Amino acid sequence: MNEAKPNKKPFVLYVVIVLGITVLLNVLIMPMIAEAQIIEVDYGTFMSMTEKGEIGEVQIQNNRILFTDKSGEQIYETGKMDDDDGLVQRLYNSGAKFSGEIIEETSPILSFILSWILPLVVFYGLGYFLMKRMNKRGGGNTMMFNMGKSNAKVYVKSSNGIRFSDVAGEDEAKENLAEIVDYLHDPQKFREIGASIPKGILLVGPPGTGKTMLAKAVAGEASVPFFSMSGSEFVEMFVGMGASKVRDLFRQAKEKAPCIVFIDEIDAIGKKRDGNLGGNDEREQTLNQLLTEMDGFEGNGGVIILAATNRPDSLDPALTRPGRFDRRVPVELPDLKGREEILKVHAKKIKVYGNIDYNRIARMASGASGAELANIVNEAALHAVRAGRRSVTQMDFEESIEVVIAGYQKKNAILTDKEKMIVAYHEIGHALVAAKQTHSAPVQKITIVPRTSGALGYTMQVEEGNRYLMTKVELENRIATLTGGRAAEELACGCITTGASNDIEQATKLARAMISRYGMSEEFGMVAFEAQTNRYLGGEAVADCSAETHSAIDRMVVELVKKQYGKASDILRENRRKLDTLAQKLYEAESITGDEFMSILEAE
Repeated sequence: MNEAKPNKKPFVLYVVIVLGITVLLNVLIMPMIAEAQIIEVDYGTFMSMTEKGEIGEVQIQNNRILFTDKSGEQIYETGKMDDDDGLVQRLYNSGAKFSGEIIEETSPILSFILSWILPLVVFYGLGYFLMKRMNKRGGGNTMMFNMGKSNAKVYVKSSNGIRFSDVAGEDEAKENLAEIVDYLHDPQKFREIGASIPKGILLVGPPGTGKTMLAKAVAGEASVPFFSMSGSEFVEMFVGMGASKVRDLFRQAKEKAPCIVFIDEIDAIGKKRDGNLGGNDEREQTLNQLLTEMDGFEGNGGVIILAATNRPDSLDPALTRPGRFDRRVPVELPDLKGREEILKVHAKKIKVYGNIDYNRIARMASGASGAELANIVNEAALHAVRAGRRSVTQMDFEESIEVVIAGYQKKNAILTDKEKMIVAYHEIGHALVAAKQTHSAPVQKITIVPRTSGALGYTMQVEEGNRYLMTKVELENRIATLTGGRAAEELACGCITTGASNDIEQATKLARAMISRYGMSEEFGMVAFEAQTNRYLGGEAVADCSAETHSAIDRMVVELVKKQYGKASDILRENRRKLDTLAQKLYEAESITGDEFMSILEAE
């Protein structure tokens, strides 16, 4: 890319500031410091000190008298009176010395050098040093502290080599973005028919789904310059600096058009303006400048703007209206086929042994994002290295999923025999209730090996395929499965423990969602009492009902969970012998597979 010419304005401004500081230092501050060294006393004190012989040196001026004590360390000042007749003689008799200068002054040349030349040299040297440091750090940017200057990272003609083929599991998103690539390759065919390509494209989705990688892949496919910058980088301490960065970014982009400007986490500057006084003026000015650059009087001429966010609902309506971000491209969590493709892409970077069943791994990693799948592959490679193998096996992949879900095994955690048996009954209770109900996911693995996440054990269930809808019966069965661990503890051990805390939390949350969001209660029917916010960041639920309705919902949640807890207890009582057999097997082996669990369960 062409280097921008150094801007001399910041240097001139810096010199002006240095001169101003030097003038202020010499005209106001230094005289004030010198005056602060002199103590003003009344004439009577001066006469008393003269009579007692306590005056060291004295200087009589036109309108004041300066004198010191015998030590000469402190300077005093008093006004000049009319009784000066005989004053000189009295001072002489008291032993005072007459001095031309009480306060020693340096020569005029030396004073000028120390007061003016030296500060200028020091400030100039400091500024030169700082600008040289910023030059090295900013890649030749000579603007002081980089304020007002865009520090966008620039990738020219996909130097990093990312293409659509490197992005797996997001076929719909790639199809939407392929039109942008076509426009950048041949914009004339769009102009001939009178069509205009969207100025801005908003990539929305959960964290780790590959929004940034998709943006780079668009630039890679189109072979155009790619400007990348985070939304938080526009926010500065001084008002107006963020807007200046936006102007500079688009100036550089227009010089390199056609090109792509990518703004990651745009919600940092694009949040809704509430209109209240005392808001964040810097952020709002930055947003206003971005709105102007995207759809102002001057067109952006071949500059395509891509932005990514996890919070599309928080963006300002002026930013998402037609003419600015015209198109919204969802980048959702990958489905089963997408997860399998992503695993294969990342598995190309490691050495694998034998035929790996990527479909099985993808089913075990249900709900994982692209970044989490990449982490699973890397953890599998690390596990193989720790085991002393030179290639990754199927077992390494399955163990890596457990690491990502529940953490590493806690080798120092030693349970007592009683605790180990309680945990075994707890996990078998989950698995047994799930297996004896219809529409439940098959059990993949049961273990009572403690993990670093805090879990003393867990039961892994794996769906056979993609699931997009869940019926009321399936949700109730899920609640019953969650309560199966506590029910098994109470039935087999005659006690209840704190180990069911996470199960209780999940069951309560699911039961509340059924009543207040999914319209699955007979009393309320198809009425929603909660609104979901931050869909892509966990989906927090906000209650929207009266206090009486909220109390009724609480009562119904308790009844629903109690009912499913009773169902789980009945299932375990009916299969008590199997419960004991399976718990003893898990106690001895510590981990059993889903196939081993089903063979024991189905045995006569």
